[in-house]
Amino acid sequence: MLLMNNQISILSTKILLSHQKQALLDAGFSVFEANFIQTENSDFDLNGIKDNLIFTSQNAAHSVLLHPKSSALKTKNVFCVGIKTKALLEENGFNVDVYVDYASDLAEIITLIYANESFTFFSGNLRKETLPKALKAAKVNFNEIQVYETTLTPQKIAEPNPSTRAIANWRSKGGEKKFDGILFFSPSAVESYLKENKIKNEICFCIGETTASSLEKITRNIIVAHQPSVENVIEDVIEEYK
Repeated sequence: MLLMNNQISILSTKILLSHQKQALLDAGFSVFEANFIQTENSDFDLNGIKDNLIFTSQNAAHSVLLHPKSSALKTKNVFCVGIKTKALLEENGFNVDVYVDYASDLAEIITLIYANESFTFFSGNLRKETLPKALKAAKVNFNEIQVYETTLTPQKIAEPNPSTRAIANWRSKGGEKKFDGILFFSPSAVESYLKENKIKNEICFCIGETTASSLEKITRNIIVAHQPSVENVIEDVIEEYK
């Protein structure tokens, strides 16, 4: 348990799983959660699938797994980003040949070692250019299928609804509602948050380098998880305020 005269307040820019939030509560933090992005599965066809599959997010994996013809893809080798994406696909019978933590690392591996292979990249509408740009530059044979859509859901955190129980988790500083730390899990969430709010002295805890790069021109108070997972972000928060 953290010993604090003033309870440290944390904002998560997505709703945490119950055990994730409980880890912060058990450590003595005040926690407020709000989804600053929403994802929705897209309608898509599984036509023209190449020899290898690329997934750079759990959202893409979830969407493909829900497709009625997804079982036909289990004969393909999978290249993916993220340990949880890997676990999800393997739990559903897919063979993950290569997994890394970042799309930039995956781009390097494919272009250096697998450039003669063909790939289908399952993506979202707000995906970064990192991977497609690298594959095009190396003339790798690939196609892309959008399987989910991300929508920004910006909201002003300085004016919480007083009727909600969450109001108890807010701490007033200088007449404004502010947090000590903010948890970010994607560049899209950073973009959404900044549409209605400013970052001043808060520490920004980021799930990875790509998310952190979205904040580089905004603040220097950035801590990046040593591995890109929600659990590692939470560990960093607890460690920072011990």
